[in-house]
Amino acid sequence: MPRSLSLLPIFTHRSSSSSSVYSKDDKGKKHPISIPPQPSSSRVPLALIIFSIFCFFIGVGGILFSVFALARSKPLPVFRCGRAEDTFRTAFRRSSGSRKLGDNDGLVDRPKLLGFVGIQTGFSSADRRAALRSSWFPSDPDGLLRLEQATGLAFRFVIGRSKDTKKMMDLEKEVEKYNDFMLIDVEEEYLRLPYKTLAFFKAAFDLFEADYYVKADDDIYLRPDRLATLLARERTHPRTYIGCMKKGPVITDPKMKWFEKSGHLIGNEYFLHAYGPIYVLSAEVVASLATTRNNSLRMFSNEDVTVGSWMLAMNVHHEDNRAICDPRCTPTSIAVWDIPKCSGLCDPVNRLRELHKISMCSKSPTLPPDDR
Repeated sequence: MPRSLSLLPIFTHRSSSSSSVYSKDDKGKKHPISIPPQPSSSRVPLALIIFSIFCFFIGVGGILFSVFALARSKPLPVFRCGRAEDTFRTAFRRSSGSRKLGDNDGLVDRPKLLGFVGIQTGFSSADRRAALRSSWFPSDPDGLLRLEQATGLAFRFVIGRSKDTKKMMDLEKEVEKYNDFMLIDVEEEYLRLPYKTLAFFKAAFDLFEADYYVKADDDIYLRPDRLATLLARERTHPRTYIGCMKKGPVITDPKMKWFEKSGHLIGNEYFLHAYGPIYVLSAEVVASLATTRNNSLRMFSNEDVTVGSWMLAMNVHHEDNRAICDPRCTPTSIAVWDIPKCSGLCDPVNRLRELHKISMCSKSPTLPPDDR
């Protein structure tokens, strides 16, 4: 009787393709029995594992970014390429929702003013702006609006842009807190002040319809009420340039502070022009500047000289007024700064607060135009 196959010893032979099993029948002959090859133990490729881990971290990163973006409040857009912005009116539009400027608040898109005053400032001058807000410059939007309504003058800090991310973030915080800036799309750099000044006048003309445009620095003590009185004076010449006028030798020594790179175009002495800390241009003059094409005006090293050269070409009336360059507070002083020792107050952060505590500076009455 033949033996059961399950009880017979099995001998296997492995090959790359198949395995054979041999058994004996009752006559002693071997017959091969083919058995399919057994699969090797399953193994996940290393590349697939690495790819899966990479995808996992990408997913986690995307989730974290989404959560952060949703949780973070939308930042104020500080700059729009090629355009200027009045942050005061931007803030008003946000707070008023669907209301338009001019609805029961006296504000319009391009307000009509006696004068617009741009306080030129920079990224390193936050302490000066703080000192100004604690002295003659209003420290909140309501104060700015009240001053505008009382004097016919609108005041804004004027600043350009920077490639430094931290500086821009700090500026955004200050803008959100005070909303008293005019932002202009120009590189904020001392050596490019003439370019900033031209950009300021163009932006101011675009945003405000004023009879006069005032360029002032952030290191002078100013009496807005007396400035308004000066600007309200009747004048017969429509193209007017008001300032503390000066002349002087052209600085050709590169080691000196006021070195004029293009001095050979001027000669030995400067033409009549206003000191830089504060001067005024009438609307007709600024309108002409606003229509000039970029790079069509001569730019000198010094901003006040540059503007003075433009005024020579525009046939303006030079109005010299020493009340806007007074070294001390007087009953008639409009702007006080340490002339000629410094181009502005020598220690503006402290001096602004000190001057504001003096009654002659901050509380003496405004005199009528005939008494100035």
